[in-house]
Amino acid sequence: MSQNQNRQIIISGIFALVVLIYILRLFYIQVLSEKYVLSADNQSIENVPQIAPRGIILDRNNKKIAVNEASYDLMITVKQLKNGFDTLKFCQLVDISRNEFEDKLKRIKAKRGYSYYKPQVFERQIDAESFSKIMDKVHLFNGIDIRKSVIRRNPYSAGAQAIGYLSEVGPSTLEKDSSYMEGELIGAIGIERTYEKYLRGQRGYKFYVKDVHNIIQEPYRDGEKDLLPVAGSDIQITMDIELQKYAERLMKNKNGAIVAIEPSSGEILTMVTSPTYDPNLLSGNGRSKNYKKLKSDTLKVFFNRALSAQYPPGSIFKLVQTLIGLENGDITEYSSFKCDKGLVGCHNHPFPANVKKAIQFSCNPYYYRVFQRIIQPGFYDNIFADSEYNLNKWHDQVSAFGLGQRLKVDIIGEKAGSVPDSKLYDKKYGHHSWAFSTIYSLSIGQGELLITPLQMANIASVIANKGFFYRPHFIKRLEHFDDDVFKEKLETGISREHFDPVKEGMYDVVNEPHGTARRARIKDIAVCGKTGTAENPHGEDHSIFIAFAPKDNPKIAISVYVENAGFGGTWAAPIASLIMEKYLRNTADSLKEKRIMEADLIHQIDP
Repeated sequence: MSQNQNRQIIISGIFALVVLIYILRLFYIQVLSEKYVLSADNQSIENVPQIAPRGIILDRNNKKIAVNEASYDLMITVKQLKNGFDTLKFCQLVDISRNEFEDKLKRIKAKRGYSYYKPQVFERQIDAESFSKIMDKVHLFNGIDIRKSVIRRNPYSAGAQAIGYLSEVGPSTLEKDSSYMEGELIGAIGIERTYEKYLRGQRGYKFYVKDVHNIIQEPYRDGEKDLLPVAGSDIQITMDIELQKYAERLMKNKNGAIVAIEPSSGEILTMVTSPTYDPNLLSGNGRSKNYKKLKSDTLKVFFNRALSAQYPPGSIFKLVQTLIGLENGDITEYSSFKCDKGLVGCHNHPFPANVKKAIQFSCNPYYYRVFQRIIQPGFYDNIFADSEYNLNKWHDQVSAFGLGQRLKVDIIGEKAGSVPDSKLYDKKYGHHSWAFSTIYSLSIGQGELLITPLQMANIASVIANKGFFYRPHFIKRLEHFDDDVFKEKLETGISREHFDPVKEGMYDVVNEPHGTARRARIKDIAVCGKTGTAENPHGEDHSIFIAFAPKDNPKIAISVYVENAGFGGTWAAPIASLIMEKYLRNTADSLKEKRIMEADLIHQIDP
């Protein structure tokens, strides 16, 4: 065979191989490759997203507290509106004005992906009851169709701030996360937001053949290539929804907050911020209008007082002062100081002969002396240097109780509060220009000290546990979620034996004569508590109470803060006792309950 013949054979072989590669590639693309067939470049196929069913939220007793219900989207095809569409009658049917109709139409046309030929969302998430009023007449209007959808509901109409609500995905989220679509709903606050990625599930798709006008004609391959959506995970949270609803009723017509925690786990049993709102107002097609109304409410119903309000703790802080004083050796459980009202104001009570009695009577001059020993024990001859060193030590000891920092609860909005140190007073007064006498108001929980109701409840948990706590949290059960951060045991550094006289004093506050919280007593349940009355320069003082029960093996720790309500034992204490009794044995003192529920402390009406 000649050299030329060999060359021809080689060239022919190469040509044949190239042709074969092209044929095989075309076969793969046209027959085997779904990626090509279903790609966005293939203009004859339309992929319609299918939103996954959102996971259900359950309370600690497996009661469904956030569920999905059937709803309907009103769809409009602009091209068909010119064929005798009666705009006026349609507006009357769906109860909107002509101007609202025109505004909605403008917004639809301005949206990304708008098509003159394709149905567009005109009204989203019409609930079943509202839809039943228009369903028989919708078909009379050309260009108007119905699409089935879902709506998020809260069957108990409670726990709005903790459970949260859904809102439409905003532009910033769409830019950062391509897995969301315009018009899709996302958790806005609370559990719905924190655990969004678990609740939302995984979107599916249906594929359709479409015509030259991009109008869907029929399912692609009879739906054999459709991808089914994967439902979101159900979540069980620590809240007791019945207790939550009851606590919200007690706080009606009152400004303030309640937080109740299980001390042995850090699980939040109830979290109330008052005034509150019905979370169902922020679902369905009335969501936008209702949001605007709630946002403009002068009572600030969106402000989560339980997490975000930073209050002076008042006399409940004496418990922390006691424990630090005992740990440092500045006092013993038998230390006594006379009630010298020349030092700081106080109410009339018997002599505070020891720590237990000082707590029982809530003696202000006693704690003036305790704090004086903590801040100026005489380590340094110079009182300014002494105060600086020991205030910073005190700051660190107070911080170990979870104060002056976020406890990292698993919903957004938590504030840190404030625990002052020497830097704050140096900035305010100048270095070595202040001493105990400048800051003594801290001794009784006033001054620059600020804490949240969540932190107050955590103090009660610390004492109930004799020196440790777990981070307060809502999540109880969620598949594939790492909850180790909520199982970490956080120690305060206070020796366990120092908690015994404090607990005894708190028991006497509620159960013995001259105790400041006699209205918190519960028959056959040993309640330990501490009242506080925080000064308010703008009006009535704030009423405060923290407690736990039973005294031995506590099951619930609680804080109640009622703004502008006066003495802690008058309002906060009985509210706390009702909630504890309701939780521990599902009953409540009817006379006490009636008084609390009928009181309007916003307008200062005491029944």
